[in-house]
Amino acid sequence: MRKRTLVSVLFLFSLLFLLPDQGRKLHANADDSTNEVTDPPKVEEKLGGHGGLSTDSDVVHRESESISKKSLRSNAEKFEFQAEVSRLMDIIINSLYSNKDIFLRELISNASDALDKIRFLALTDKDVLGEGDNAKLEIQIKLDKAKKILSIRDRGIGMTKEDLIKNLGTIAKSGTSAFVEKMQSSGDLNLIGQFGVGFYSAYLVADYIEVISKHNDDIQHVWESKADGKFAVSEDTWNEPLGRGTEIRLHLRDEAGEYLEESKLKDLVKRYSEFINFPIHLWASKEVETEVPVEEDESTEEESETPSTEEEKEEDADDEDSEKKQKTKKVKETVHEWELLNDVKAIWLRSPKEVTEEEYTKFYHSLSKDFSEEKPMAWSHFNAEGDVEFKAVLYVPPKAAHDQYESYYNSNKANLKLYVRRVFISDEFDELLPKYLSFLKGLVDSDTLPLNVSREMLQQHSSLKTIKKKLIRKALDMIRKLAEEDPDEVHDDDKKDVEKSGENDEKKGQYTKFWNEFGKSIKLGIIEDASNRNRLAKLLRFETTKSDGKLTSLDQYIKRMKKGQKDVFYITGSSKEQLEKSPFLERLIKKGYEVIFFTDPVDEYLMQYLMDYEDKKFQNVSKEGLKVGKDSKVKELKEAFKELTKWWKESLASENVDDVKISNRLADTPCVVVTSKFGWSANMERIMQSQTLSDANKQAYMKGKRVLEINPRHPIIKELKERVASDPEDESVKETAQLMYQTALIESGFMLNDPKDFAGRIYNSVKSSLKINPDAVAEEEVEAEETETSEEASTETKSDDLASGLNIEAEQVEEETPTKDEL
Repeated sequence: MRKRTLVSVLFLFSLLFLLPDQGRKLHANADDSTNEVTDPPKVEEKLGGHGGLSTDSDVVHRESESISKKSLRSNAEKFEFQAEVSRLMDIIINSLYSNKDIFLRELISNASDALDKIRFLALTDKDVLGEGDNAKLEIQIKLDKAKKILSIRDRGIGMTKEDLIKNLGTIAKSGTSAFVEKMQSSGDLNLIGQFGVGFYSAYLVADYIEVISKHNDDIQHVWESKADGKFAVSEDTWNEPLGRGTEIRLHLRDEAGEYLEESKLKDLVKRYSEFINFPIHLWASKEVETEVPVEEDESTEEESETPSTEEEKEEDADDEDSEKKQKTKKVKETVHEWELLNDVKAIWLRSPKEVTEEEYTKFYHSLSKDFSEEKPMAWSHFNAEGDVEFKAVLYVPPKAAHDQYESYYNSNKANLKLYVRRVFISDEFDELLPKYLSFLKGLVDSDTLPLNVSREMLQQHSSLKTIKKKLIRKALDMIRKLAEEDPDEVHDDDKKDVEKSGENDEKKGQYTKFWNEFGKSIKLGIIEDASNRNRLAKLLRFETTKSDGKLTSLDQYIKRMKKGQKDVFYITGSSKEQLEKSPFLERLIKKGYEVIFFTDPVDEYLMQYLMDYEDKKFQNVSKEGLKVGKDSKVKELKEAFKELTKWWKESLASENVDDVKISNRLADTPCVVVTSKFGWSANMERIMQSQTLSDANKQAYMKGKRVLEINPRHPIIKELKERVASDPEDESVKETAQLMYQTALIESGFMLNDPKDFAGRIYNSVKSSLKINPDAVAEEEVEAEETETSEEASTETKSDDLASGLNIEAEQVEEETPTKDEL
């Protein structure tokens, strides 16, 4: 065994010594079959306003054969790609990127990095920038539709020959091999973008790439490759001198022709690179009207037209001299010029104190593509420091989207854009904000997020969780501040001071507007976000029995609570008007208690999660457990009505009634039906039954047990007590008890299982009140024989006369019409 092991080790060592270095140069001898570039031409004339990306017509002609075949120049020094690069390029080209558009984002991002580097060096040495066009830190994009070439140029730091070999031929980063292997095994992942890998994404659209670069410390060189495992680097003596910087020429594939359209490039820059620090120019074409001299034939035709009047002749005579001087006409012609594509400034990079309200509004409209004149309700601009550093701007839109809640749980729609170093990454990260805050618009720009990972991996990154936590806090603070600055939200004690100041009139009613648009989102947040439930509860607004039609908060409610009141009272229903007439409120209102109205269907779910607030429990006044003061006669009443409650419970045995009790919530109504504390309320039952796919059998266990509460002070209940005491088997008394229960069900908000039975009892009660025999039934209809009326007979006679008259006229026409033979 030891001998075998020793032999294996020696064999491995021999392999290591025999393997060539990854960066070893492969000097290729010139081949007769290769296209050799001889006598490189000089650039005589520049094209373009800034002198960038200019080409000489002679150069194009002399290089056409070499470029058309897209072969590496024979006199260039050739190298092999590092093993990981070759594998990575194969993955990128064949399967990795599902969205080819990102190549432009990556190249612009790299150009921006190069410009950042030269700007940083210029802080200590101004001479590195040079003079004239070289001092302009900008990015230029140019198209050559005829040759299918897309060029991106920057005036950044540039690369030396060694940099070209090192940066574009290797990936000098630990763990790269493992990362590539994971991507290869994972299949179709969408990379966010990073240096190195970002450059290779250009092969998604190009099958041949030239990188021309000039560094201050070296001469100009050209790097070129066809993504076939090799690349070449040579001294550049035929292209225009760059001065400093890098130009990347993509020879586009046939299927990538869409990237030769100016409109497509403009859209990509607007989407991905709108907030790059440096200006991005496109060599764009446009039509303009120009005046050109009129040709002799046209002017002769115009002169041949003689004036018709004496006055016109005199006018023409006066203008003869001026016309002879110059005759022109307007024609449309196509011109090219540099067009700035990123004119919107990245305001989040500035201090919030330096940004004006107009700038925030303009930036919101640009970011959200909302071109209305409405301002956002509020915004928050902040910098987060610590383990994860990022800058963010959040906005509350003026209106909710029309489909804001239609597909709330099924939609992955997000309005928050993620940027890394001002480069747009994605707006599909629903992990940045929870769903209930998805109505917010804005962006997050981080310099510390890792970019050499897939989107799926980034969503699980710990940094993203930290960003999300801070964003939620800032968003809730922004909404809370919106409420605090609204004069309508100020407590009564502070109202006088606000009225005296007379300020913030523009902010008056803003929170009410916010609540009407996005209040449902706050309620959904209480349901979904347990960690921020108390913060969200402070933002709740509702109407109450004492709010006079205005919205109030839980803090204001608690401040107005009666002495000794331990619970926050509320009631749920379909509308405020219905709830105001509810029998459950009778005694509470008489005793001066305030009750909250919850009329939104989501409120039923909300109150299942919002159990308490500021040590105050919530109590639904339509359920068991309500305590309203103390009644000294409760025990006496229970004993006095014990026989009635027992009898009534037995008579309602088939109605799923759990108990019959003396009520402490009724004043004018004889009885109501309440549910158990943890079961569904009447309103919740109605909501669940109206669901499209509801199943009555599965919902049965959630329906709370019903309890009939009676008012011992009501005359009907007192009379019923006496009737039951005298004759508990009286059918009329049983009928009355059943009818009262069904009426109480309807008044309490429940739906009857058998409406027909209830209607029959009502009709019997009406018969009794009218002293009609209970057995009396409706008379049967007597069927009369069908006979013709005089009107029908006269109508038929008229129609017969009309028909006969038409027949006579037709016969006359036939007699008068000559036949073919007669003609």
